[in-house]
Amino acid sequence: MTDKKLFCFGYGYTGDYLGQALKKAGGWTIAGTTRDPEKRRFLKNLGVRGYMFDYTQPLEDPQLFLKGTTHLLISTPPADNGDPTFLMHEDDILSIPTLEWVGYLSSTSVYGDRDGEWVDENSEVRPSTKRGSRRARAEAQWLSLAGQGVPVHVFRLAGIYGPGRSALDSVRAGIARRIDKPGHAFSRIHIDDIVQVLMASMAKPNPGAIYNLADDLAAPSHAVIAEACDMLGLTPPPLMKYDDADMAPIARSFYSDNKRIKNDRIKNELGVVLKHPTFMEGLQDCLAKEQAHRSRMGAFAAAAMGGAREG
Repeated sequence: MTDKKLFCFGYGYTGDYLGQALKKAGGWTIAGTTRDPEKRRFLKNLGVRGYMFDYTQPLEDPQLFLKGTTHLLISTPPADNGDPTFLMHEDDILSIPTLEWVGYLSSTSVYGDRDGEWVDENSEVRPSTKRGSRRARAEAQWLSLAGQGVPVHVFRLAGIYGPGRSALDSVRAGIARRIDKPGHAFSRIHIDDIVQVLMASMAKPNPGAIYNLADDLAAPSHAVIAEACDMLGLTPPPLMKYDDADMAPIARSFYSDNKRIKNDRIKNELGVVLKHPTFMEGLQDCLAKEQAHRSRMGAFAAAAMGGAREG
């Protein structure tokens, strides 16, 4: 098999899970960008080629760094004028002769508020927040390249969670609140299912396609917090009325949109069977992986102590 190369603009949580899954599959070179010099050194230890890139400075040598890229993932958050990767490196991307697949990670915020109704990929894009408007503009920028022969795919992600980034962590940290806004629900997607959708799309490219990434159960956030508390053997915080809650504007903005996300297309077109169809299975997976990690660390520490005593 010919070696493949993934380059990720914005090598963060999702990029790392995808990169490690591809490395495990074999035959892949992984590269990506970061704004943090310390993280660049960390990426090197993971076997990832890291490059500096931020919203004011483009890649130092894009022709060299992007050479041989077959798969390109865009995970940089947009600004008012769109996606920084597109704005700085559109021409460089157009000139990559080896590209087989490009994925842009967007958000279901582009649909705006639908009063709790269901939306699918054919629903009108009509964002009702600044965050959603930025995503809609960035989507349009990337999809404009599909007409120029670039194999662009757009993935509209619901709320991302996974090990180290779930309700379990906010409960443990003592910052979880159970806010009740009657009739309101959030859609979510576990990181494992994001990765399997992206890999399924890579195996079956469909340039210009848009996919919703969400699980099967849209639910109020207070139900997720209660489930996490139950798993940890803790008493859930009391329900708080939305109108009485003291929230920062960014937190309150998440409650301004109310919709349920249909995920039929990833199942019917890509053949995806969700590993975590609801937040209940997803949280159980997070807890199991965290416990396994602690057990491994404990075993390593015990072995190290034994070695020290023997020495």
